[in-house]
Amino acid sequence: MELTVAQYALSRLAQLGIDRVFGVPGDYAFAIDDAAEKVPGLSWVACANELNAAYAADGYARVRGAAILSTTYGVGELSALNGVMGSRAHRLPVFHLVGMPSQRIQHLGLLTHHNLGDTVYDRFQALSGAACCVTANLTPDNCVDEMERVIREALRQSQPAYIVISEVNGTLPVLGKPVTGKTLSAMKRQASVPKELDAAVATILARLAAAKYPIAIVTHLVARYGVADKATAFVEKSNLPFALMANDKGTLDESLPQYMGMYCGALWSSSPDVCKAVDAADLILDIGGLSTHELNTGMWTAVPKAERLVSIQDNWVRAGDKVFLNVAIDDVLAALVAKVTARKAANPVKTAQLPMVGKGDDRLSADAFYPRLQRALRKDDTLVIETGSCMTRLNKMLLPAGVSAEGQGLWGSIGWATPACLGVEMAKTSGRTILVTGDGSHQLTLNELGPMGRYKTRPIIFVLNNGLYGVEDVISERGHPYDDLARLNYHLLPQAFGCEGWLSLKVGTVAELEAALARIEAHDGAAYIEVMIPETESQPLPEAIIDNAYKVKTPVAG
Repeated sequence: MELTVAQYALSRLAQLGIDRVFGVPGDYAFAIDDAAEKVPGLSWVACANELNAAYAADGYARVRGAAILSTTYGVGELSALNGVMGSRAHRLPVFHLVGMPSQRIQHLGLLTHHNLGDTVYDRFQALSGAACCVTANLTPDNCVDEMERVIREALRQSQPAYIVISEVNGTLPVLGKPVTGKTLSAMKRQASVPKELDAAVATILARLAAAKYPIAIVTHLVARYGVADKATAFVEKSNLPFALMANDKGTLDESLPQYMGMYCGALWSSSPDVCKAVDAADLILDIGGLSTHELNTGMWTAVPKAERLVSIQDNWVRAGDKVFLNVAIDDVLAALVAKVTARKAANPVKTAQLPMVGKGDDRLSADAFYPRLQRALRKDDTLVIETGSCMTRLNKMLLPAGVSAEGQGLWGSIGWATPACLGVEMAKTSGRTILVTGDGSHQLTLNELGPMGRYKTRPIIFVLNNGLYGVEDVISERGHPYDDLARLNYHLLPQAFGCEGWLSLKVGTVAELEAALARIEAHDGAAYIEVMIPETESQPLPEAIIDNAYKVKTPVAG
């Protein structure tokens, strides 16, 4: 069968193992929209808006390794831009396909809608392309070659790609011989120079052997490159204690005996003992490249000194003043697993479960909610963590065996988690998807409940209702009207959005929460729980800590 440019582009991406296209239809993208209905193995997911679609694609890519997003020219692609930027920050290959006005319109110099009233039709490509590591404008002649280049670069760098297909080119047949590709899991995304690889691995092993108290910090990059299993095998075989940082929650199984806990400085760490253990280490093996932004390091209170770090990045390794280039992270970890010897010393720290607080008719609080959620999680669950005050609590929570987590602490776009939950849920083949979000974040994107109901997804959603942007009070001060939210009856929303068969409840006491969790366990379907949390829990941090984060005050002279 002769394929059009749009059909070929989507079919080539589907070969990676992607089975959904998240988007909003638009006239200039009709060739792409129509192709999504015709390419075998693909189905269209009509999201509530383009930003939500980008968030959903982001969530999907976290599970499947890559995703497809489709929007129309100008208004559509720019609405999605914030979400695609977040995917770039968190190293996710999201293929953003954009439909553009026909070249016939462009060559005739005609004015059209979704434009600024001029004939500069490529104006938005620089903006959308800035969110991506690679761009392409497909034609029948270049389509085959360009798709191979785009796929290779997006996967090599693990970042989004921007693909423009004009309305006319999308309907024309591909010229050239189509390529049949491999699934993402079967692809070799980067190659290593043997000489550099051998030297890098030998250096890492020598540093480990010489260290008295080595530990590892593992980052989310191992998940992005599909090598979390190799990182797990390495810490198990080496018996090397490891910590995670806030960006990396749930990257490796937290039930492993080598897991110490969260290392995020004095403010966010799961235990002071974790900070002490990391600070006492004479070598820190950074697996994936740790990020030192303020939320990841407890306002920069957990930034390991460079002289103690040996860092394994995506395709390079640094040990002191030695830098090894063109060494793929999968090759480095595979070689380390093959050659490392086990340390006899036991893990110096083990994070415990959160203590149970409250009972019966006690009013609900965050201290009462999180321990009960922790004990309700089970193997193969994925916890989706919204940016906000819930993030700091969830990051400290020890996840049970086989439970993973996804968050967006670096980009930190509130509202991300609700559509991302849709994407995660659609990407998973087993286990539950559990979203925890504050009411402030949820209000930005709660219209994605409509697509959740339409496509019969089965998430479990906890909306923490304190009536305000609580995290803003934590990092500034109480009492600002701009932090107050519109008062919604959240537990009524699933019915309004057509979510049939959902268990929807409002809980305000410990007993009501425990009863809701029991009903969720017995319920074969989605659940939506409005959890009433006192607004008085959102108390400002000490002024010195806040200023350490924002550097607003004039420093003391001297």
